[in-house]
Amino acid sequence: MGNSAMDVPPPARLHVGPECAGMRLDAWIAGTVEELSRARVQALIKSRAIHFADGSPLKASAKTEPGMEIVVELPPVEAVSILAENIALDVLFEDQNLIVINKPAGLVVHPAPGHPSGTLVNALLYHCADLAGVGGELRPGIVHRLDRDTSGVIVVAKCQAAMDSLTRQFHDREVEKEYFAILHGTPHPGVGLIETQIGRSNHDRKMMSTETSRGRDAITNYHLTEVLGAFCTVRVGIETGRTHQIRVHMAHIGHPVVGDAVYGGRYRRRPLPVPVKRQMLHAAKLTLTHPASGERLTFEAPLAPDMLSLLAALRA
Repeated sequence: MGNSAMDVPPPARLHVGPECAGMRLDAWIAGTVEELSRARVQALIKSRAIHFADGSPLKASAKTEPGMEIVVELPPVEAVSILAENIALDVLFEDQNLIVINKPAGLVVHPAPGHPSGTLVNALLYHCADLAGVGGELRPGIVHRLDRDTSGVIVVAKCQAAMDSLTRQFHDREVEKEYFAILHGTPHPGVGLIETQIGRSNHDRKMMSTETSRGRDAITNYHLTEVLGAFCTVRVGIETGRTHQIRVHMAHIGHPVVGDAVYGGRYRRRPLPVPVKRQMLHAAKLTLTHPASGERLTFEAPLAPDMLSLLAALRA
């Protein structure tokens, strides 16, 4: 693949509301634009890619004032050469429009700093010879993501028409996503809906939180399926797709996902009958409309071996 630049994202215009007055500008912008870290914001301010709406420069340490208008102009992302790698894939469905994979835990979806190779995208480029360039070179065909240590169903577009259709379906919340999780404790009631804001943590930029100065609406519903002593299993549906949403929301109600090293809190030290190396969260089912035929399709992925092993031990 070549080294041409991808399309430049359109500028984002941010408005400071009265509830956000008095914050450091760099911190507020980083909390508002989820994709940007505070360090990245500071670099963009220094290069004047982030500025006031009238074009005048701003200081990272300045305080926000109600009515401020700030423009974020992200520079074009330089595409990198992504190698096709012969990595085994568990294919649930494939045609000329899309491919559906049962992603194993531990597999990163796309190349990023720290993970330049060995990702799902590297494997897909080997498996699908014509995938390059679909949706942009850095993330060909990728319309949604799963955390590295979350297993289960993920769909990838194989042509631009499918990319456009699936992107719209995810944006319009027409895609139904169901997850299976093993939790600490038992939530009461057994059926519930969690609705909060989720954004970057005010205390740790690597974490997401419901307690954030600038978040986005996040809606999760859960259904208790089995009580296993000090643990339980639930089916989880998400109406939004925020980063780490299920993990954050389960921790928010006091029942974090078993094995979650980031959001597990005090439960991280609780002994388990078998060791686990990742969060016990699995994307079990995905329902969408086929981009070409218009048929409504449902794809299901069987539970990963480590989850089956823990369930067997808990049931014993």
